[in-house]
Order: sequence, then C-alpha cells, then structure tokens
Amino acid sequence: MNRRIFTSSLLLSIPFIPTILFAEETPKKYLDIVAMAKKQDWAALPIGEVVVKVGSQLKGLPYVGGTLEGEPEVCRTSFSGLDCVTFFETSLCIARCIKKGTTSYDDFMNEVTFTRYRNGKLTDYTSRLHYTADWIANNEEKKVVQNITSTLKGNKPFPNFGVGFMSTNSKYYPALVSNPNLIPVISKQEKAVNQRKHPIIPKNAIAPIENDLQNGDIIAIATSKKGLDYAHTGMIYKDGVTTRFFHASSTKKIVMIDARLSDYINSVSHYLGIAIARPLEV
Repeated sequence: MNRRIFTSSLLLSIPFIPTILFAEETPKKYLDIVAMAKKQDWAALPIGEVVVKVGSQLKGLPYVGGTLEGEPEVCRTSFSGLDCVTFFETSLCIARCIKKGTTSYDDFMNEVTFTRYRNGKLTDYTSRLHYTADWIANNEEKKVVQNITSTLKGNKPFPNFGVGFMSTNSKYYPALVSNPNLIPVISKQEKAVNQRKHPIIPKNAIAPIENDLQNGDIIAIATSKKGLDYAHTGMIYKDGVTTRFFHASSTKKIVMIDARLSDYINSVSHYLGIAIARPLEV
C-alpha cells in the first residue's frame, strides 16, 4: 500500500500548510480501478468511455455530502462516499490519469487539484471552483472539457441567471464564517460568473438531443432557485439506445444509473434544463 499522510509537493501561497491531504493509505477501490484499467487496456478507449467505466466501479457507493469541507483548505478526496460533484470529478480525474498512463495516487490527487481549483492552483477557500458554471468555464480554459451546449439544437440562454447565494448566505459556509474577509472575494467571483453567457438545453428540448450526447458527458442541471446556477450534476450513461442519467443521488443516497435523462429532468419542478461539458482527450 502507498502510505502517507501529507505531501508538500504542491505548496503554493500558504506557508507550512500542505495543500493536498492524503489518506493514511491509498484506497483499495482506487488500486482496484487502475489495475482493472491496465488489465483491460482502458487507455485505448475514448476518454468519455473511460469516465463511464471508472464511474461504473463507483456505482453503489453511498451518497455523502460535505466531504470537501474543513480548515485549512486542502484537496480532500474520499472513496467511502461521494456527492454529485465528487462523483463526476473522481470519475473524470481517474480517467485522465489512465489516459495519461500516470496512475499513482499522487497523480490522481494532482489531477483533482488541477480540475477543482481555479487555474489549477490551490491557495485558499476562494480558489476552489464552488459554482458549477465557474467549474465548467475554468476547465474549458484548461482544456479539460468543452462546453458543447451552444452547439446543440434548442439551446437558449439560462433565464434570469444570477449567482450570489454564497456571498449573501455566508452563514451556511463555515470557512466564510471563520474568515469573513473572504466574502468580498466570493462576491467578486460571482459577478464574474454572471457576466458570462450560460446557454442551456431547456427541459422540453432535451429528448430530441439525447442521441447527440455521449458516454461520460458531464451534465449540469440548471435550477430556478434564486442565487444558484446548477442544482445537481452527473454524467451520461448510454444503455443501448437509451441515454440515462448516472449520478450520486441525494434522494436515494447512492451512486446509481438512473432513468432516461429527459425523464429524470422533467420529474423535478425547479429544474430548468441542462448544460453539457464533454471531457477532452488529454
């Protein structure tokens, strides 16, 4: 087993504080996935297919929220429970490692840091890409994904887009309660997000474009709730001719392959539609 508690290989602007937090030992689940990938030569597959293969090995894990929180801000991962973001993030980052042929646990943690934090650099709590809209935009700049939403038939502007929940509800975020000086930074980031264009496929236009979606496409579900951008995330799973939603379900409390995508989106009243981020080859 690869044992370690901390590594200081990516120390950035916080002196003497490690920015990557490692588990006591490399999780067996991770070792099993990379061993299977090597045995079955997943690296030869398109990256979206690899994302789904990795995700399929995480199926059945419990839904657990809040695993990223804690002070100081360090890069945390878990293989004992995932939420909707850490599910697609973990699947994507392991897939990127497999495609690169660099599959040590250090390599995986570096990939998570690169995708999770603004421009791939962890400094403090505000460097984390908290809003999914910001995650998509920044990872498009880093050439991790391509936002293909505007290329699909039926796309429309996100109606009444205006993130601001974090800065106006800072009491819900322990890091902002402890460090109120970070709230103006979050507010500035929210304003920058709001200045961008955010196309979505409205819920009534999803069924006609399902055949255009591919395994491993990351799905962000737009919400009508004030101050938020996307309420939930997951990925595409192609089950024969059916395009299904693969996610960590907060209602069923498990990582699972759910219903047909359009049926799932139409089942929730505050869902407005979806944005699609397609993983790019490394």
